[in-house]
Amino acid sequence: MTPWLTVVGIGEDGFAGLGKSARRALLGAAHIVGAERQLALLPRCVSAARACWPSPFDLAAVLARRGTPTCVLASGDPMFYGVGASLARALPAGELRVLPSPSSVSLAAARLGWALQDCTVVSLVARPLAALNRHLQPGARLLVLSEGAATPAQVAELLRERGFGLSRLSLLEHLGGPHERRLDGLAADWSLPPGAALNLLAIDCRAEAGAQPLPSTVGLPDEAYRHDGQLTKRDVRAVTLARLAPLPGELLWDVGAGCGSIGIEWLRAHPQCRAIALEADEGRQAHIRHNRDALGVPHLQLVAGSAPQALAGLPAPEAVFIGGGVTVPGVLEDCWAALKPGGRLIANAVTLQSEARLIDWHARHGGELLRLHIAHAKPLGNFDTWRQALPITLLCVRKPVEAGDA
Repeated sequence: MTPWLTVVGIGEDGFAGLGKSARRALLGAAHIVGAERQLALLPRCVSAARACWPSPFDLAAVLARRGTPTCVLASGDPMFYGVGASLARALPAGELRVLPSPSSVSLAAARLGWALQDCTVVSLVARPLAALNRHLQPGARLLVLSEGAATPAQVAELLRERGFGLSRLSLLEHLGGPHERRLDGLAADWSLPPGAALNLLAIDCRAEAGAQPLPSTVGLPDEAYRHDGQLTKRDVRAVTLARLAPLPGELLWDVGAGCGSIGIEWLRAHPQCRAIALEADEGRQAHIRHNRDALGVPHLQLVAGSAPQALAGLPAPEAVFIGGGVTVPGVLEDCWAALKPGGRLIANAVTLQSEARLIDWHARHGGELLRLHIAHAKPLGNFDTWRQALPITLLCVRKPVEAGDA
């Protein structure tokens, strides 16, 4: 099949910077769709009918031209946070051809002398600024795709608040074009006025003395969370997440989420992980909103309500954690019914009644039962002694995969 649709990655250097294949595609197209800024880069010799993307953004107008030679313009590499990926999901591979130009991050790494494989790319385009928090580590090199001209100043303020005021910033504007510009400075004293809307911010992360960056491992310090006491404590949380075993793209239900710690650390395990936190208490919902932003996972979905009623209509999960409410009729049963075959269900119990419920479930469905006894050394007069925390019973069970589910 000959592709009718060609996605052309175009840089700030415009038509002159394109390869022969991209030029031929544009010259032979009947229709060209792109942003107004990108269409303005085309010379008059490109005679195709031109159209700007509709607002709100929609692929329907492009897909309606099926069979007619059509080009779509995209910035840099169309498959890197670009429209090329959206079109590839909507069309068979044989109908689409993608001709990329260097992406802004490739150009930035070249200008900075940074090895691209050692950098982390963070997009803040149509995403909350809080998404940056997850990546702030001493020595990290971040390439941040800005939302607009105000983004660099907002990022600098965030870095100061998080104890990373010593971080070196490089603002790169109009990369690859005649108006390319680079401005350098420290987050601590960043005071440059807003510049070009099209920019990339490079961050060489450096922590200030006394700053306490969060580790990338599970089991964050309890002090990292705002809570009212409803918190799965650090050691139990680490064991629980090890049993949940997050994998890229998987969805977790955190039922009775409390302050959201399990769902938050599930999401921190991999950028493609997904999680829904279910919590009925309004005060704890506020804690979840604060914690998900502070710990860099603002995409944690919060559902206000009680299980099992609030579970209705939610997408099926690969893993379920029940931190409270296992004695409520229907909670275990509905979570188990919704769980995908091969998925994991983990439930924690503190009371005798909730423990009895887990033991009964284990007898009927198998799995693994654990009891955790954790003690911390605490002062006793002039000496120290062990202070025993309440024992925790964990049920870990995997849903069988039937022959028809494989």
